[in-house]
Amino acid sequence: MEQRPLGSSDLLVSELCLGTMTMGWQNDERESLPILDHAFHRGINFIDTADIYSNWVEGNRGGESERIIGKWLKTKSRKDVVIATKARGRMWDGEDGEGLSRSHLLRACDDSLKRLGVDHIDLYQCHSPDEWVPLEETVQALGELVKSGKVRYLGLSNYTAAQHRQANDIADKQKLPRFISSQPKYNLICRTRVEPQLADYAAREQIAILPYSPLEGGLLTGKYVPGRPLPKDARHTLNQRAPDKLTPQVVRVLEKLKEISKQRGETMTQTALAWCLTKPFITSPIIGATSIAQLDDSLGAAGKRLTADEERTLNELSDGL
Repeated sequence: MEQRPLGSSDLLVSELCLGTMTMGWQNDERESLPILDHAFHRGINFIDTADIYSNWVEGNRGGESERIIGKWLKTKSRKDVVIATKARGRMWDGEDGEGLSRSHLLRACDDSLKRLGVDHIDLYQCHSPDEWVPLEETVQALGELVKSGKVRYLGLSNYTAAQHRQANDIADKQKLPRFISSQPKYNLICRTRVEPQLADYAAREQIAILPYSPLEGGLLTGKYVPGRPLPKDARHTLNQRAPDKLTPQVVRVLEKLKEISKQRGETMTQTALAWCLTKPFITSPIIGATSIAQLDDSLGAAGKRLTADEERTLNELSDGL
């Protein structure tokens, strides 16, 4: 598994990152630990989570994914794993129970450290913008966390290029740590959130782009076929809405993706991930897995890149999506 610099930091991360949103939701601890182990033994050293995973499940409080990762980390050397987590969502009652205020971030970070069982977080990310809190307050609070040694590097998730630039401008002006990564939704049929503005900004400023949903919730795996019933594993509303995304243009893209995958002798999953990995501005797509078999399919994309003709064909078909 190739390793790449995480933006301008001194961290090296695997070209695929394991996302853990399903842990504590679609997978319990017993099922999740072998998935983490398998990913690690196959070369993944980069694990992404968030404190809210998975507080939307009845009976959960949030932090379930972090607790599972924390138990798994006890079996590993801390220096061998790069841990990324996020804060922003509601985690406790009260006015500061959610958001990017100083009081929320300082407590949320301490809580994540306890659940993960570590003394520092490698990459601490704002999960999404908070329009109710001055950006200066957020940048200053995160700077405190870096200065204290609780956090090594900072990142942003679901921020536009303009918002990312504004955050870094504040950090530069106040001589505070910059945001070295961006985690947007990005895949073959969801491109305009990144291209061209965020991609161009990231390239200029040495910022790592860590795309989530690189398979569009299974749509790019061939799981959903127009006119056919939903598969049995469409277990949540995101997947249940998949048929609505099957516009004529998307269907054409999927047909060509399937054709190219067959020619390359690989699955649609692997070709869709290879398309991401071919982009020079992408550092590490975030893959999820609810089983070892599903994980192995995605891991099959490691080291793969599209030819110039294959990439151009898929780019032309998906233009504007």
